[in-house]
Amino acid sequence: MKLLIASDIHGSAHYCAQLLEAGRREAAERMLLLGDLLYHGPRNGLPDGYAPKEVLAMLNGVKENILCVRGNCEAEVDQMVLDFPVMADYGVFFFDGFTVYATHGHVWNEENLPPLRQGDILLCGHTHVPKYTDHGTYVYMNPGSVSIPKEGSAHSYLVYENGIFLWKDLTGKPYMEYQKQA
Repeated sequence: MKLLIASDIHGSAHYCAQLLEAGRREAAERMLLLGDLLYHGPRNGLPDGYAPKEVLAMLNGVKENILCVRGNCEAEVDQMVLDFPVMADYGVFFFDGFTVYATHGHVWNEENLPPLRQGDILLCGHTHVPKYTDHGTYVYMNPGSVSIPKEGSAHSYLVYENGIFLWKDLTGKPYMEYQKQA
């Protein structure tokens, strides 16, 4: 299975279009979005190409390929216009021997852990900073932000395939990798 993982589009049609192009280029079977799809939030400036209605139309156009969890900027009104579920606070996914606890990161994160087991992956967005940290009992991963990267990071996403997590910028250039050690 090839999965594209992204977070924090924040209403940018400009960067959402690049993300969807990356999904086509990657030939990803599914896209897992970690929240903050339409609204920029009061702590962020407007991202380039801020057009939430265009973003919802683009995402609704590929709704059959999207899995999503709720970010801190999602509200019931967003669910009214999006044609795929966006209000789950977390999702637990099992693939290729991995158990992945996917959430936005504003509630469950490295400082406030969900109920994880040895070897699980905690997958979060929210910070807008791409990262992975092997904590010994679990691995924390963050794909960074599609539209408003922070701490000098790239506009980015994460690809999972065949046991490898690969961070890429929106042009598809890889810059970080995680592979579970045997």
